[in-house]
Amino acid sequence: MSVGALDRVTVTRTVKSVVVAESRLSIDPGTVRGDEPLSGELLRVNSFGFVGMLVRLEDELGVTLPDDLFVGRTFTTVDDLVAVVLDAVEVAR
Repeated sequence: MSVGALDRVTVTRTVKSVVVAESRLSIDPGTVRGDEPLSGELLRVNSFGFVGMLVRLEDELGVTLPDDLFVGRTFTTVDDLVAVVLDAVEVAR
């Protein structure tokens, strides 16, 4: 997928799909709310899984997430992850 073709809807859909897969759930990713905690009752993303998710997102979206991704950021919800991926997309354009 071309970085130029990535928009908020595509990034959000991909992030939700990857988070659902990482949590080993059999649910429609579209049912996951943006304010859903990454490590809560529904989603169970631990720090090791989080790194794997980032690699998978880079592969699926064709973006490179910055090495300093964690500096000054807190990833609590799905929307937090969407925001950082969108930032990386903007930088790549």
